[in-house]
Amino acid sequence: MRFLITGATGLVGRELVKLCSEQHIEVHFLSTSKDKLDSIQGAKGFYWNPKEEEIDIDCFAGVSDIINLAGAPIAKRWSKSYKKKIVSSRIQSLKTLMKGLKSSGNTSISNFVSASAIGIYPDSPSTFYTEEDLEIGEGFAAEVVELWEAEAAKFKDIVSQLAIIRIGLVLSERGGALVEMARPVKLYAGAAFGSGTQWQSWIHIRDLSRMIHYICKNRLEGIFNGVAPNPVTQTKLLKEVAKILSRPLFLPNIPKSIIRLILGEMSSIVLSSQRVSSKKIESKGFDFEYQNICRALEHIYASDQ
Repeated sequence: MRFLITGATGLVGRELVKLCSEQHIEVHFLSTSKDKLDSIQGAKGFYWNPKEEEIDIDCFAGVSDIINLAGAPIAKRWSKSYKKKIVSSRIQSLKTLMKGLKSSGNTSISNFVSASAIGIYPDSPSTFYTEEDLEIGEGFAAEVVELWEAEAAKFKDIVSQLAIIRIGLVLSERGGALVEMARPVKLYAGAAFGSGTQWQSWIHIRDLSRMIHYICKNRLEGIFNGVAPNPVTQTKLLKEVAKILSRPLFLPNIPKSIIRLILGEMSSIVLSSQRVSSKKIESKGFDFEYQNICRALEHIYASDQ
């Protein structure tokens, strides 16, 4: 197997490259910086510029699986210009891959796996969402995911299997939302946002990379929720973080009005509630190493103890 990975220098991408190395899978990756083509040990970099739909088609040589993780971070204040960047970075990456793959002459791609997000599901305090739920949420986050998945779906015509992974809150000690949530807890200033009862559908970064590899190895297709089996409320998550870090959690919740004032439209990321099921990928035989939030956090913060 040889993987071509976009977004390989990101949080999830680096973990996936690490797993590929363990599994003796060759990796090609794409970078928008020519200076970073040798930045990932054990992987071969190729230049691309999705804004101009430019791509080095040599990146497709011998590739059996393409994993698309490219896209501008969504956890940044949503100005009008940045919202355009969030959308274009995802759509243009897919368009450029499509154009390059058609030009490359590689007709033996077994799997195309594209990242997506659980933000497509509506905000709900009680619904347990599965991949069969077709209702789409309101707001910018859901709009982005809908466009993202529609563009990825076009690959059905040129690859053997297409899979889309709707990723939840990725837990890692190296970056992402958990680091930002844990920072105030470490400073004795942790507090839940809004009611704190909103559901957080999370996944340990190791399990997410394992899931991507599992989908490729077993040639699975369709939409899969990239979440662990046991979602928790935001208050529960913060309490467990505080417990593992030996910090008290005594401050009152931060009111929604304050969060909206500080974050603007982006506040929907931390205030919305999506309780999402992992049953579909489990039914395909995938086993999670980290099913419960306590064990996941213990592993993540083991080096801090």
